[in-house]
Amino acid sequence: MCASVKYSSRGPALIPRMKTKHRIYYITLFSVVLLGLIATGMFQFWPHSIESSPEWTLDRRSVHDAPLVKLPVSSPIPERGDLSCRMHTCFDVYRCGYNPKNRIKVYIYPLQRFVDEVGVPISSTGLSREYNDLLSAISDSDFYTDDVTRACLFVPSIDVLNQNSLRIRETAQALAMLPRWDKGMNHLLFNMLPGGPPDYNTALDVPRDRALLAGGGFSTWTYRQGYDVSIPVYSPLSAEVDLPEKQPGPRRYFILSSQTAIHREYRTELERLKEENGEALLLLDKCSNLSQGMASARKRCYKGQVYDYPQILQESSFCVVLRGARLGQATLSDVLQAGCVPVIMADSYILPFSEVLDWKRASVVIPEEKLPEMYTILKSIPHRQVEEMQRQARWFWEAYFRSMKAIGLTTLQIINDRIYPYAARTYEEWNNPPVVKWSSVSNPLFLPLIPPRSPGFTAVVLTYDRVESLFRVITEISKVPSLAKLLVVWNNQNKSPPEESLWPKIAVPLRVVRTKENKLSNRFFPFDEIETEAVLAIDDDIIMLTSDELQFGYEVWREFPDRLVGYPGRLHLWDHEMGKWKYESEWTNEVSMVLTGAAFYHKYFNYLYTYKMPGDIKNWVDAHMNCEDIAMNFLVANITGKAPIKVCISYLLACINKFASVFGTMPLKVVEHRADPVLYKDDFPEKLKSFPNIGSL
Repeated sequence: MCASVKYSSRGPALIPRMKTKHRIYYITLFSVVLLGLIATGMFQFWPHSIESSPEWTLDRRSVHDAPLVKLPVSSPIPERGDLSCRMHTCFDVYRCGYNPKNRIKVYIYPLQRFVDEVGVPISSTGLSREYNDLLSAISDSDFYTDDVTRACLFVPSIDVLNQNSLRIRETAQALAMLPRWDKGMNHLLFNMLPGGPPDYNTALDVPRDRALLAGGGFSTWTYRQGYDVSIPVYSPLSAEVDLPEKQPGPRRYFILSSQTAIHREYRTELERLKEENGEALLLLDKCSNLSQGMASARKRCYKGQVYDYPQILQESSFCVVLRGARLGQATLSDVLQAGCVPVIMADSYILPFSEVLDWKRASVVIPEEKLPEMYTILKSIPHRQVEEMQRQARWFWEAYFRSMKAIGLTTLQIINDRIYPYAARTYEEWNNPPVVKWSSVSNPLFLPLIPPRSPGFTAVVLTYDRVESLFRVITEISKVPSLAKLLVVWNNQNKSPPEESLWPKIAVPLRVVRTKENKLSNRFFPFDEIETEAVLAIDDDIIMLTSDELQFGYEVWREFPDRLVGYPGRLHLWDHEMGKWKYESEWTNEVSMVLTGAAFYHKYFNYLYTYKMPGDIKNWVDAHMNCEDIAMNFLVANITGKAPIKVCISYLLACINKFASVFGTMPLKVVEHRADPVLYKDDFPEKLKSFPNIGSL
């Protein structure tokens, strides 16, 4: 097979990669598809018109109450669209400005009914139910603003989801009449069914100037990378059919094909694969013995046997998604909902939300010319990987495909991430299901990649009655430039803390918190007084650390806010003779723990330690009055998959083995890494060094 590209005045448009001698099939295919759509009421029953429904009240008006706007014949028409547009050339980011939440504001134009000079509407369906749902979702979201002057992005209330229902010229004129159009700058259009017969362009044919397009069928020819957003074609079955999640694993069929209007050459090749592989492949088609309507749309047949659709998709490990007249197919959404791994064969297709979603984890993409090898390719995938892909496919549907709301808000989030990249979602946030398992957690974490809102750190000093050394520690810590607050946790219920006049005079707020019980875990309690994100946990007898060493430790933490950053380190080792874990306190290049008697960490871990520590670890620590720092190191390492820990005397062996048994794994990570300041040991004058007072610790 080879690629054939057809050009017209509207730009490149793709047709199936078939041999030239089969070009006659294209005309036949398009005719069959077009007649089928008309005969079945658009077959998929999409989109629905809700002209008669008064339920949507974005601006507290029904559709019928919307004002009528006549379009003069001479109304201006936007330019076709600039294929060179990118965010830095066709989008005014200065409209978005800075806001503490790093969130764009979206304005939806009021409803209007556009008609030409003789009163004919620009759309044959008016406002579809799907577009109604999308606009309602945006208006209910945190992105929405009703203040046009605050808006960063503008969404017209003109429904262009389905190009089949539009009058192209008149729709373009209506867009140009929008008061803030400005050649489409910062405007977003949603379209799922682009193009029309015979060539079916892969992008909306309505001239739209510089407007962004969220399109459901982009090809590499029409997609403006980093500007447009590729979205899925919504399947109405998502709302009408409830498919409970099915556990990943082997299914009754290995491969299933359920599409009804696929090219004859594709079907011939699938039939050949069916003959070769027998019951492993189920090849379904439209049921010819059923009357047209919704009932027939939910049925598929094979040799007279009728199957419920989309339920049958859950009976297969892999489900074929072939290109039709358009690249984007609603079948993809149905397949994902069923937890079936989609096998996508649509050359040049830009997969939905591929800017942020890793489709290799949820699908198999095969070139169209490799269709004869499909069975062999899929058989080479390990069973464990297939199960992971089934699980990921279902989660993609739940998170991004299941409703017009999900599709619309995902689109806005992608645009938001472009405008505020420093606050953007990470790869893991987009692609990892939000399920935290104590025994297996991926990284990096949830922590921001931007500087914390509250600068500096809060020093938390746990003390009992060593007042003299406590005051020395406070005096030394107060010299650290980044200290924002000092919190003393007074752990002695039988003795009151010294009078206020006796405490050292320091330049930052000093607070004393009296605890109700003498527990080591009190040092990790999420006190309201801790307003900074960075916390320095330090014992009341750590008098050997200089202010330079503490300041440098804080700056290192700012580079690694999801880790424990401490000073002396320890290493855990497996004792093969004893069959237990042990620790190594000798100073080596390898460490897996740092002492929390002097360590920086994110205050979020205080909440996890206090409220989410697994098993009885927290009670065990309080009962033995030891190992709270090992417990914190276990917690951080297990959550992040990264390295730190420490303790003292004979309880260490018991601590490590106890905690490993509760966590069900050994989460500690060994690392050979040490952060030293620039010019630390170089022979330079002290005044040239940022941290001159750092020892060998």
